[in-house]
Amino acid sequence: MKKLVYSPDNVAGADGDIDPTEITFPGCSCLTSSCVVHMCSCLCRGENYSSLCLRPTDKEEEYARPVFECNAMCQCGESCQNRVVQRGLQFRLEVFKTEKKGWGLRTLEFIAKGRFVCEYAGEVLGFNEARRRIQAQTSKDSNYIIAVREHLHSGQILETFVDPTYIGNIGRFLNHSCEPNLFMVPVRVDSMVPKLALFAATDISPGEELSYDYSGRFHNLPITNREQKSLEEDHRLRKPCYCGSQTCASFLPWDSSLFSTPDTCSGSSP
Repeated sequence: MKKLVYSPDNVAGADGDIDPTEITFPGCSCLTSSCVVHMCSCLCRGENYSSLCLRPTDKEEEYARPVFECNAMCQCGESCQNRVVQRGLQFRLEVFKTEKKGWGLRTLEFIAKGRFVCEYAGEVLGFNEARRRIQAQTSKDSNYIIAVREHLHSGQILETFVDPTYIGNIGRFLNHSCEPNLFMVPVRVDSMVPKLALFAATDISPGEELSYDYSGRFHNLPITNREQKSLEEDHRLRKPCYCGSQTCASFLPWDSSLFSTPDTCSGSSP
């Protein structure tokens, strides 16, 4: 069994298809210590943060706004308010052994709603390598591969696959919950390869276990009937959920697309 190599940031996967360290975005030309909306090219879609907290999506907005932070090419200072996720961990977190869920992650201090907590970092893979690794797993293996799909106005779907099984950060110890206290947001800094950032969905007390919804539906659109039918059909392949919430679905989320052949693969899951 391979040992975990700790990496606070994403790294290129073994397939070499995607390099998350490449800098492809141009920087802003702001000469102030902190960028201002309507004057900064990185904030052309509006303000991302307020007092280090993620700006909530307006109720009238049909889609969540993409988050672009200032990057390595920007002229603004390191103290810019639009540099949050790239600063990394700001809270004291602890890995601990749970009763039924294996390892878990909890906070040792209070975390306010909207604050960035940690990134889910690992090897960034192409679809084919992610599918190969998933299909090579046995029923006894823990799956750490996450598939994030962003649905654009144009109908295009951007896919990101991250695997922290052997190279990853503290985010790999987060457990699923059907009523989580974290939610995931793709945040882009230096390129279109996003950082999978986890923010506090509510105020979190010291000692509380941290969790997020593996399916990505928390803070997103409700499940469709077609997806529900697919989930019911896949129950025999899925693992039980031990989150203990009142709305527990009894099974962990399941992404059947990575088990499909290229001809039948679909991208229905968020």
